[in-house]
Order: sequence, then C-alpha cells, then structure tokens
Amino acid sequence: MSEPRRRMSGKERREQLIQISRTLFAEKGFDGTSVEEIAATANVSKPVVYEHFGGKEGVYAVVVDREMQKLLAMVTEALSASHSLIKLERAALALLAYVEENSEGFRILVRDSHAASGTGTFASLINDIASQVEDVMVDEFVGRGYDPKLAPMYAQMLVGMVALTGQWWLDVRRPPREEVAAHLVNLAWNGLVGLDPRPRLTASSRGMEQRRAPLPPRPTDKELREMGKAREREAKEQEKVREREAKEQEKLARDQEKARLREQRDLEKAREREIREQARLLKEQERIRERELKEQEKIRVREAKAAEREAARQTGDTDRPGEGREKIESSE
Repeated sequence: MSEPRRRMSGKERREQLIQISRTLFAEKGFDGTSVEEIAATANVSKPVVYEHFGGKEGVYAVVVDREMQKLLAMVTEALSASHSLIKLERAALALLAYVEENSEGFRILVRDSHAASGTGTFASLINDIASQVEDVMVDEFVGRGYDPKLAPMYAQMLVGMVALTGQWWLDVRRPPREEVAAHLVNLAWNGLVGLDPRPRLTASSRGMEQRRAPLPPRPTDKELREMGKAREREAKEQEKVREREAKEQEKLARDQEKARLREQRDLEKAREREIREQARLLKEQERIRERELKEQEKIRVREAKAAEREAARQTGDTDRPGEGREKIESSE
C-alpha cells in the first residue's frame, strides 16, 4: 500500500503556488492564466489560492516583485566594482546571466505588465537600474570634464540598450552571453567610431563569470550589511591603491627630475670637456705656428748668410785680377 502523501505546511504551499504561477505566467501571460489552472496544476482547490494571495492578481504581484528584486540584486552587485569599464561589463553579464538562468522570470517582466503588478513593470525596473547607473555616470562625467547634467539621459540610453539586447537574446541565445556582453560593452565603451573588431571582456570579468554563483532571490538584512561592509572595504582598498599610485607617481617624478639633473650635469661636463679640448687644440696650433715661424726665421738667416758669403766671394774674385797687374808693373 502506498504511503499517504505528506501534507504541506502553509509556507510550503505558498511557495509551490508561486513557482507554478511563475511558470504559467511566463508561458501564457497574466491574461492567459486563470486561478483554476493554477489550482489544478498545484492539485488544490481554488479557495486555497484565494486564501494565500487573494486571487490571481496577488500571486502575480508576488512573482513580479521577486523577479525584480532578483535582477536588481544582481545588477547592484555588478555596479559595486571599482573601474567604470568593469562595472559596465559586469552589469551586462548580470543581465544576460539573469536572462539565461531565469528565462521564465524575464519573460514575465518584459510582457505588457498588468495593472496588478503596480509599480512592478519592466519600465519601472529599467528606471530603477538606470538611477543606479546614473550615479556611476555622474562621477565618470565629472572626472572626464563632461556635463554631469547629461548623465541621466546617458544612463537611460545605456540601460535601454542592454535591456533590449537581453530581450532579443532571450530567444536566439547566440552567441554565448560572454560574447554578447563583450559586444555590448564594445559599443557602449568605444562608440561606433572606435569599435574594436574583436572585443573581449577583461580578464577580471571573465574570471568573475567563471566563478559566479546564482544569487539568492532577495538579499537578507545580514547579507545587505555584509555587502555594505564589502563596499566599504573595497572603498578603503581603492583609497590605498590611489595613495600607492600617488606615491609611485611622486617617486617617478622625483626619479625623472634626478635623471634630468644628471643628464644636465653630464651635458655641462661634456661641454666643459669640449671647451678644454678646443683650448688644448688652439694652444697646440699656436705652438705649431711658433715652431714654423722659428724654422722659417732660421731658414731666412741661413739664406742671408749664404747670400753674404756668395757676395763676398764674388767681390774677392773681382779684386784679385787688379792685384796681378800691379805686381807686373812693379817688376818692370
């Protein structure tokens, strides 16, 4: 004989009805789903559904709220990264991961929202995410000298682009989400003019994608406190990184100044050596000219003496014939 079926607790029954309704709403939409169908799928009577949620509108509101909180938690965590490019990459990955791992929930969010969802429409969800991105873009705009008043408009553009791409990718599922995220970031970060023909995510984001575990539907208070502490630690770490970078830049500037001074001193020494060498060459040239002048003077003296001797010789030859005639006359 089969064992009697265990009776569910009220909490378990509520969770069962939520999961069944989630699947039906994703498949048929709000209007295409009835309380009768929810009850029949759960193998309970209609009053059970009314008891827990008051009707189809109530369970729909719970399903939509859960999906919004889940997606917002994933995007919020992605936007806690330090660098703007990493934030953009991880936000795109978070949305695509939600689309891939929570297809039913995403289908519910992107359908024409019923009035029962209240503020839980996809448009309001996009606005919530855009408001977070806006804060990031304001800092980025200020840092780059752009008008921060334009940040809200750019946030809507950026989030809308990612969200619409997610809707398209919900059905095609090609290429893989990491590649889709890389192309999204390529367009958003580089712009059409600077598109990279083969974009890839940074190693940091690829590693995070490999390590990423599914996030809980809604963070608990303790988890939120832990996330706050983690952001504080990250902020402190970023401050330490900035301080290290500032010190490294100061050290680099000092090293460059020292190198410049050494180069200047070397140039001065080289100029001094060149001046001394030029002076030495001038003195050497003067000594050579002095020696040449002395040699020339010696040559002139020798030539003068030789000329005197030659003149004296010629004079002597002329005088000797006269002396002979005098001797002859005296002898006669």
